[in-house]
Amino acid sequence: MKTDKSVLSDPVVKGFVNYLEVERNASVHTITAYLQDIGQFVVFIWDTPELPFVWRSVDRFQARAFLMEFQRCGSAATTTGRKLASLRSFYKYMEREALVTVNPFSGLRAPKQPRNLPDVLSVQEIGRLLNAPADLFERVWAARKSVPLALDSYFALRDQAILEVLYSTGARVSEAAALTEKDMDLLSGFVTVRGKGKKERLCPLGGPASRALRVALPAADALWGGVQKAAKPLFRNKRGEPITPRSIERMMKKYLAEAGLSAIYTPHALRHSFATHLLDAGADLRSVQELLGHASLSTTQIYTHVTIEHLKRVYQDAHPRA
Repeated sequence: MKTDKSVLSDPVVKGFVNYLEVERNASVHTITAYLQDIGQFVVFIWDTPELPFVWRSVDRFQARAFLMEFQRCGSAATTTGRKLASLRSFYKYMEREALVTVNPFSGLRAPKQPRNLPDVLSVQEIGRLLNAPADLFERVWAARKSVPLALDSYFALRDQAILEVLYSTGARVSEAAALTEKDMDLLSGFVTVRGKGKKERLCPLGGPASRALRVALPAADALWGGVQKAAKPLFRNKRGEPITPRSIERMMKKYLAEAGLSAIYTPHALRHSFATHLLDAGADLRSVQELLGHASLSTTQIYTHVTIEHLKRVYQDAHPRA
């Protein structure tokens, strides 16, 4: 479905964006998603949109028809659910500002979403993946029979540190890519992570992750030193700038191949594995919720299903009468 590009010219939309930035502390990514959904709604409702848009003229039937259009086109239930949440929030804002008297999206239900269990690596598979950067580095440079360049050495140390931190903290890949040295407290073994809505949470660093960082950070300083600690990216690219989430995704594919693991896994699988392994070992759900930065406990509960499925597999494999 097309998006109306002039949506930001509407004064009500401008006010909503300001509300998202100032009061909700929303990220650029979140605001962009809202604008896309609102822009698609404008195109659906008005054949030839004219500014300012008459938001109060929209009724419940039009709102439902907009959502059904995505279902008719075969969009995922998650996509339709996001459109509903975006437009419901937009109209709730307009209600608060007395710009409309009725929220046409209020009471509408999102399509039932399939409960897909997240991809999780076993503890043994995690071990192979986390060892892969050192294994690949050693194998490549042994074959070349030459001394590794400083930058290549740093990349191997950096990559291992990234994978260790992702698994140790359960951070999202975007959260890990945005970390700076001032976010780290290697002495106490904690890292400050900024999640959705720019909310901060403290995540413990395991011993292997701390050791990997203690080796990788001096290697980075030797290449690009002279930057204030507060401004130093924790993980850098070849120009000394912060590594991007996309680069981390590409990097992980390389090490999945080295470890003999499926290419379907993404850095988010380390977050899934982090949560599942904690619950398997007896951690309580509330603690895991805090560590993941989930606003709702129901979001974290998906991992209890993963744990139950794991127990079922163990039972099937081990019980003589399974």
